[in-house]
Amino acid sequence: MDKPAPLILTLELDERSFAFFGAQRRRYFPPERNFIPAHLTLFHALPGEHLASIEHDIGACASRRQSFTLDVTGLRSLGRGVAYTLESTELTEMRRKLARQWNDWLKPQDRQNYRPHVTVQNKVDPAAARALLDELGDGFEPFQVEAVGLELWWYRGGPWEKVQTFTLGASSPLSRVGEGQGRGRAIPE
Repeated sequence: MDKPAPLILTLELDERSFAFFGAQRRRYFPPERNFIPAHLTLFHALPGEHLASIEHDIGACASRRQSFTLDVTGLRSLGRGVAYTLESTELTEMRRKLARQWNDWLKPQDRQNYRPHVTVQNKVDPAAARALLDELGDGFEPFQVEAVGLELWWYRGGPWEKVQTFTLGASSPLSRVGEGQGRGRAIPE
């Protein structure tokens, strides 16, 4: 019997933030390699054979949390690409708790120091990546996005296949993202 495909867990962002990062990714990611939407990965390879247990753990985690704000603090070079960097104590705590629960299942990539980011360019010539980093960095101002859920995906070698979306608690209205919170600003227009 074949072993089930691995699972990927991502953070679901509010619609406006998802649209912003998606537009950036469509603009800068090589189209022939852009098979998946913009995303913030929490875990890259969870064991598919433990799907029921993983879904249970994610559901319990999501039900205990309300939506929360993340600060987009800058840009980061990936060598052959560029990503937006994000920070959130809520995200760090949530991921740490899940990592402890799934410790025996984690691959080396998911055991490394976690650095949240959204990749908008990858697999390009390093000079092109440096040019984009400079372009996006000129005039960059921190802004905020809202986490509204967790998304679980199958990875079968091509485009990801959605397993389930888990909404965080009683999410606040999406239109409030970045308004009146005193940190950062709204998503760039």
